[in-house]
Amino acid sequence: MLMRTDPFRELDRLTQQVFGTPGTWSKPAAMPMDAYRAGDEFVVCFDLPGVSPDAIELDIERNVLTVKAERRPLHGGDDVQMQVSERPLGVFSRQLFLGETLDTDHIAADYEAGVLTLRIPVAEQAKPRRIEISGAQSDRKEIKA
Repeated sequence: MLMRTDPFRELDRLTQQVFGTPGTWSKPAAMPMDAYRAGDEFVVCFDLPGVSPDAIELDIERNVLTVKAERRPLHGGDDVQMQVSERPLGVFSRQLFLGETLDTDHIAADYEAGVLTLRIPVAEQAKPRRIEISGAQSDRKEIKA
């Protein structure tokens, strides 16, 4: 319901993790994510530690959600000497193919502590509802649609 996976994109992601190749704008690296349903919304969390909020782009077109982010080197001044730099720098990207049952007009995004969280509500027409049945009898029954 939330998304389809692209096996070739997953192979690219694994290759980049093994060989440590940095992402570029023409060939971005994949970013890890978790996705789950909580009540009437889907929640997707992307791990982006060390990424500035202004370096994150979110776009949606025809139910394809694209997340791009760039982790840039830290500039602390001339007197700062980097001792350890293990976080990969470069461009990261992920595309999600959203189902028709999600309300893409009301996506909420929040970025805190290196985690980008998207909340995508389930569309009203996709939510279960009860239908009342009337009959000749005085008592009415409800069934779950």
